[in-house]
Amino acid sequence: MTSWFTDFLTDLDCDLHRPLPGRVAQYQMAPKPRPGGEFDDTPLPNARASSVLILFYPHADTLYLPLILRPTYPGVHSGQVSFPGGGQEAGDADLIATALREAHEEVGIDPATVTVIGQLTPIYIRPSNNLVQPVVGYATARPAFVPDAREVAQLIEAPVLELLDPANQRTEQWELRDRTAHVPIFGIQRQVIWGATAMMLGELLALPALRRVQEWVAT
Repeated sequence: MTSWFTDFLTDLDCDLHRPLPGRVAQYQMAPKPRPGGEFDDTPLPNARASSVLILFYPHADTLYLPLILRPTYPGVHSGQVSFPGGGQEAGDADLIATALREAHEEVGIDPATVTVIGQLTPIYIRPSNNLVQPVVGYATARPAFVPDAREVAQLIEAPVLELLDPANQRTEQWELRDRTAHVPIFGIQRQVIWGATAMMLGELLALPALRRVQEWVAT
């Protein structure tokens, strides 16, 4: 591993084992107003346990993480950008195993190449009734991606510096299913990241290690 990537991982590991930025950081990237109030996110009793994998890897002298554009299908997350992930299945030992399995199924990431170092704050996605655990890990090199065309319309390899760039963050007024809302978004590679994925990114990018990525990469 390059020295900057090692330094980044050391700091990230520390950040993930301290109190997290949590819901305050998440909700800065939430559409507003929210039905029931800003923090009305109590999961329903039958919410499905799910997880996603946030995977850092070095490539071309900078830091990346993979996202996916979901295909068009009859469902609430049709055509949206997300992290690789999905619902827990009976054979999964825990939600970390779920995230690794789903990332392998969706984009071909070999679980043996992933080191999990922590987790972010769970987030409840009311429209699909999923309680999602973001799992954070790293690979020491760019994964050999093999996207599954049934689940992935496009693999998006996102440079973290682009996600941090204020020029790629904005708020738009959208007509959602039940209201007019002000929607914070990330715009990269001609794709729009919003909703739960943007909220997870909001917490992730609030970690001190992420705020220092430009410093690490430049050294």
